[in-house]
Amino acid sequence: MSQQEKLWNKPYLILIGCNLLLFFTLQMIITSNPGYIREQYNASDMMVSLFTSLFALSAIAARLYAGRAIGKGHRSVILFAGLIIAWLATTGYYITGGMLLLLFMRMIFGIGFGLSSTVFPTMASDVIPAKRMGEGMGYFGLSTSISMSLGPLVGLFLLEHYNFQVLTTVAVVMIAVIFPLAYLVRKSASNHHGPEKSVREVEQPQGSVKRALFLPALLNFLLAVTYGGIISFMALFGEEVHLSGVGAFFLINAIAIIIVRPFSGKMFDKIGPKAVLLPGAALTIAGLVLLSLATEMSVLAAAAICYGAGYGFIQPSLQAWMIQKVSPEKRGVANGLFLNSLDFGIAVGAMVLGIIASGTSYVMMYRLSSIIMVVFLILFIVSFINTRAKKSTSKSNAM
Repeated sequence: MSQQEKLWNKPYLILIGCNLLLFFTLQMIITSNPGYIREQYNASDMMVSLFTSLFALSAIAARLYAGRAIGKGHRSVILFAGLIIAWLATTGYYITGGMLLLLFMRMIFGIGFGLSSTVFPTMASDVIPAKRMGEGMGYFGLSTSISMSLGPLVGLFLLEHYNFQVLTTVAVVMIAVIFPLAYLVRKSASNHHGPEKSVREVEQPQGSVKRALFLPALLNFLLAVTYGGIISFMALFGEEVHLSGVGAFFLINAIAIIIVRPFSGKMFDKIGPKAVLLPGAALTIAGLVLLSLATEMSVLAAAAICYGAGYGFIQPSLQAWMIQKVSPEKRGVANGLFLNSLDFGIAVGAMVLGIIASGTSYVMMYRLSSIIMVVFLILFIVSFINTRAKKSTSKSNAM
């Protein structure tokens, strides 16, 4: 394999590590804090939702700025400014003595996280060969998925067996470790302009960036809405159906994601989005339906396997698809939109599905959330059919 096609290089591995640490820190705190603030400050459901929503909104706003700044060549400034802000905000948890200050720190952390989390995947997309973009972003995305699956387990363990101060200390140390690692790759990634575009990239239809990215961003949003319901209400679902150990869902989910990621990325590179999004959506629907039926661990495990496999097929492929739809200098915008649609979807899922659950049940909530993925499937199929029809019409006119 030529040097140009080499995937597993030093900058790529370091960037995976940086992204893992950043998202692991987020997931440890975001899952543990609702229980902590409810117990510590007797917070209402609205205040708990506000804790998640303020973070998401501040991260989204920061990414809108970060994407443009990265395109103008301010990558290192955005990266280290974001890391410093995130580290200071996390350290600030030591001195929070009330809900308002805690909410403020969470909002500041969202700004820092939004800035730095946009840079890492953009740097990774620059060191990944274009012909292996799906595979490369698939492996890179494992760092996010593992964090989203195992971070909650670690955070809840630290909070249950120690206290919030110990959890904060672990988070502070993890962010601090990112600084020297990011410094090592700042030049190699930013100076890497990447290989020539792949055939699929060259054939992408011309048009505005927003129009090109709308469909994959919308699909990512829909998937994230379902995940928002899982990460926010899994513990309460377990209480409702009298099923203990529901945290195992996240571990089994992570294992399923790890198993399918290598295959999904290669399938995307060889065939395109349809090869991974169609089976991914079907598996996710099956996972949500099984979850709504889970009253014993065997069914919960099957649900986690299906949902994790579907998630592993879909999410990195959507990110790679968005990157391929834009020119290299717009990759910061694409990654920012990808992450924003993820955060916004999780926030909307936590709020809307929570309202549905309060009016029905968590069982019904998960059953209804499977319909969201049916909409996902329909939107992609309709778009695929329309694209093929347009290509057919263009060929007929050319002849």
